[in-house]
Amino acid sequence: MIAGIIGASILSFLAVIIGTFAGVTREQFGTGAWPVVSVFPLIGLPVGFLLIIVLLIINLRRRAKEAPKAP
Repeated sequence: MIAGIIGASILSFLAVIIGTFAGVTREQFGTGAWPVVSVFPLIGLPVGFLLIIVLLIINLRRRAKEAPKAP
């Protein structure tokens, strides 16, 4: 899930860059699928970062439970 969100965000970011170099104007970015493509990285990258933090916390808690207790 993390890789999918971050990967899609990066692809959207690259699509905006390529679209800009291809000559898509500001007015054209406001129509069709471009608004979703241009806003998705603004939402997807922070969500991906938060999911990585959550995964790290879950793994740390699981390892702490599984670790043998020291006398």
